[in-house]
Amino acid sequence: MGCCTGRCTLIFLCSLQLTSAPVLCSVFQSKVEIGQVKKGGNKDEEIPLAALERQIFDFLGFQWAPILGNFLQIIVVILGLFGTIQFRPRYIVVYTVWTALWVTWNVFIICFYLEVGGLSKETDLMTFNISMHRSWWREHGPGCIRRVVRPSAPGILDDYSYVSVTGCIIDFQYLEVIHSAIQILLSLIGFVYACYVISIFMEEEDSCRTK
Repeated sequence: MGCCTGRCTLIFLCSLQLTSAPVLCSVFQSKVEIGQVKKGGNKDEEIPLAALERQIFDFLGFQWAPILGNFLQIIVVILGLFGTIQFRPRYIVVYTVWTALWVTWNVFIICFYLEVGGLSKETDLMTFNISMHRSWWREHGPGCIRRVVRPSAPGILDDYSYVSVTGCIIDFQYLEVIHSAIQILLSLIGFVYACYVISIFMEEEDSCRTK
């Protein structure tokens, strides 16, 4: 019974880490075009917090370091899910080891966006210093009004210095911190249940050998 409960919980946690866990919030939607502001009414917007969603928005923001981390997270979680369903403890061990690394990575992201220990969110660390892109949420967060200012010189319309963002309900760095905090919480719970399931599988293997 304990094995079944532990396996089912771990399967649920792995699925939750992969799929979206939407949080509804009421936001004021605004869209801004060059020279004209178009404002939408209040409506509920979903902010998913899981690995697949995070990968999509990191792609939109060209955040190459998080993209690599998210890709490995998705692969290992699928591996852990398969190991749990198919009674493969070695796969769950891989998931457990990676979970510890994943928690460390998300703690680093929190420190990066909160600028702890000399880190700065304005650096190009998340893009491997190959571009000046920032988090997608910087300009597209809940309630943000994005205004593109027409520059005096042609050909540099997409330069970030000519983009004004106002009215955000929550700053982009806190959205990134929330994403990482949710991942840490899920990972810690998954780590505990993974260790429990591994111990149950090992006990069953030992009992089968002694018979």
